[in-house]
Amino acid sequence: MSKPAAYALNSKAVAEATAEWLAKRGVTKAEIAELTFFLQKDYYPDLSLAECEENIEAVLSKREVQNAILTGIQLDLLAEEGRLLPPLQEMIRNDEGLYGCDEILALSIVNVYGSIGLTNFGYVDKLKPGILVRLNDKNDGQIHTFLDDIVGAIAAAAASRIAHRKQAEREEARGERQDDVPLP
Repeated sequence: MSKPAAYALNSKAVAEATAEWLAKRGVTKAEIAELTFFLQKDYYPDLSLAECEENIEAVLSKREVQNAILTGIQLDLLAEEGRLLPPLQEMIRNDEGLYGCDEILALSIVNVYGSIGLTNFGYVDKLKPGILVRLNDKNDGQIHTFLDDIVGAIAAAAASRIAHRKQAEREEARGERQDDVPLP
């Protein structure tokens, strides 16, 4: 009997699958960057959408983020196909208010970047601006119970990353930044 092959998952394949599934679900990096811009524009008047998109790219490069995206999208798809067992099927299909597992999964993204990301996530989750309006539309036949929170979390994490980097840039400009302290 031969020994089974050792499990090895290619990180590039995971990143590509993540990008592919976001695109299949109609989510673009530019739309997420617009959410990030919405969250940070009042604090950094010189902030550009391009800078927001760069930070979205950095957030999306994290494996924990990719894992959350792939998991959430799969659960949404299974609910669309009616393949979950009751009562979970109905809870996800209807994005039930007392079902908080979608927010908990999204928090795994936010937690990578700290408390600023957490407060920003709560804010966009409540307001539902930009792409979140479309992802929350219950009339288009698609289920985005997890994806709407995931997109909000990616934007919030990028907003947190921007805030930390801007603080580091200010310290560096004043000659206060230590070389051995890495930028977030």
